[in-house]
Amino acid sequence: MNSTFKEKNETMHIGHNIKRIREIQGIKQEAFGQLCRNKYSQQRISDFENMVALDEPLLEELALALGVTPEFVKSFKDENVIYNIQNNNNSTFSDNSVGLNAQPTFNNDGSDKLIALLEKFIEEDRIKTQSIADLSKAVLDLTKEVKKLKE
Repeated sequence: MNSTFKEKNETMHIGHNIKRIREIQGIKQEAFGQLCRNKYSQQRISDFENMVALDEPLLEELALALGVTPEFVKSFKDENVIYNIQNNNNSTFSDNSVGLNAQPTFNNDGSDKLIALLEKFIEEDRIKTQSIADLSKAVLDLTKEVKKLKE
């Protein structure tokens, strides 16, 4: 059985590629918008991801925020990622082991912004978690008081 993928003659959907790269990196649309130079809203990022083609300056900005090159976005294919994961799961990645059409170029500018954004989200999550714990304790205390009053 031949396990290689056959190339389809299909139109490249740049917005879909942006979306898949963002999803693989685990970045929400709102957070991605904030990583961009122009600080796009979640809705605007959604609009971009639904576009078949993007102009070069916009593509460059979005690729930079994702930490990849515009060429990587243009040549991105889900099948190559799946193939890469299936065939390189026990090896370290080198220039020859990635198996994608174009090698990503990661930009440090985006990683610093991403780290700061992630730290902010973690702190906000910690505060929310503590608030939920405090509220849960208050509800339990009130439940005990109501039981006492009923008795």
